[in-house]
Amino acid sequence: MKFSAWKLVGLFGGLIAFVLIWTLDSPLQHHGDFGSRPAKALALTSLMAIWWLTEALPIYATACLPLIVFPLLRVFPGGASAAPYVDAYIWLFMGGMCIAAAMQQWSLHRRIALAIMGFTGTEPRRLLLGVLLATAAISMWISNTATATMMVPIGLAVIVELELRMGGKRLVHYGAAIMLAIAYGANIGGIGTKIGTAPNSQLCGFLGRQGIEISFLYFLAIGSGFVVLFLPVAWLALWRVGRADAPGAEIGAAVLREEKEKLGPLRRGELVVACVFLTAAVLWIAGKPLTEFLKPRVQLFELRSAHVEGAIAMLGALVLLLVRVEGRAALELRSLRWVPWATLLLLGGGFSMAAGVAESGLSDWIGTQMQGLGGMSLFAQILIASTVTVALSSVASNTATIGVMLPVLWGSVARADATSILFAATIASSCDFALPAGTPPNAIVFGSGYVSIPRMARTGVVLDLAAALLAAGWCWLTIGLLRF
Repeated sequence: MKFSAWKLVGLFGGLIAFVLIWTLDSPLQHHGDFGSRPAKALALTSLMAIWWLTEALPIYATACLPLIVFPLLRVFPGGASAAPYVDAYIWLFMGGMCIAAAMQQWSLHRRIALAIMGFTGTEPRRLLLGVLLATAAISMWISNTATATMMVPIGLAVIVELELRMGGKRLVHYGAAIMLAIAYGANIGGIGTKIGTAPNSQLCGFLGRQGIEISFLYFLAIGSGFVVLFLPVAWLALWRVGRADAPGAEIGAAVLREEKEKLGPLRRGELVVACVFLTAAVLWIAGKPLTEFLKPRVQLFELRSAHVEGAIAMLGALVLLLVRVEGRAALELRSLRWVPWATLLLLGGGFSMAAGVAESGLSDWIGTQMQGLGGMSLFAQILIASTVTVALSSVASNTATIGVMLPVLWGSVARADATSILFAATIASSCDFALPAGTPPNAIVFGSGYVSIPRMARTGVVLDLAAALLAAGWCWLTIGLLRF
């Protein structure tokens, strides 16, 4: 493994922080009945945060540290540190990603994307909107990285064909707008559902262990509401970029028609996957009443909506693995390479780290040290949380960012306000639009050659600030009104 100077600084900086926090005398070494456990938990949390934010080691490798370090330091038993790695939300995310892999196997996601783009129209502004909406709609159900990877070839095909039909003129502005629409649409769309992006599952799993259950429908109402509100803001910002050399409407129509012809007629495999996906989506939305119906009939453990939703996801994946279509499985084993397995470890590591912060007494200590934040108005707390998270997400992955922010915020605010604040931070973690390093979709479209760092930064900084403000305002207004 090759280490850059930045990664080496992160690697040794994390180790130094770990040793110093663990060994130096401080109030954390003598925190009531917890003894030195808060210091040990903070030592590992700091190490993981530094390694995640600098990517000194692969993020999935860092995510495995609680399995070893927490039992060795006796923060809590080994079984307790391992349990978060098989949390119900891990199964929900895995099953959802398996269904998404089946959609990719049969190119159903491409058909959906092209249909949405055709529906919005091919006049330059509407074509740009179609790319943005199609990407966001797919990203609600497939990881934002996979969505961007799928949409970039479509976007490039559109741009190249437009350029050819305009005599070879390079569409500097409109091409950049199309590529940024893919990156921004993938980031924004993933906010809409529990399985859209990893931070959403991190939030629900974290709150679930605090006794706060977030149903699929409740998250959909909050997340998709933000998506619906923010997409027009992104579209207007992108049109300001693309209008300078936007082409004629008839050219875009020809490109979409040719892309649809390449897909051919709807195949039986696509229908099977679509039926499984829609059935799972309906059952996820009905997760709360299903849980209430099953609770009296399940005696082995306390049934939560996360268990039901995870079971639905895994059952859908199993059906696709077993059903044969056109002589092959609806979900072939080789298609499972599209499932982000490393992200599952990251989720588990984040859950285990958060559990260690809570069980060690560290969250209690953080709360006493940050009482100033809790003394502010609720909106001020939410705005600070969302703004800090957006800023942090610009230099680190959204999963790493929210993995650090959730336990810190939980220990800093009043329990009655925590859900609103953590929701806003989670939404904000997926809202970096300014730098290629902010999110994988940003990096993917940057590689297209149509997007420069100054262009992305000029457009993205404005959207970053708008997203932080909208996330704060939306969560402040809605979470107190809607019931779980």
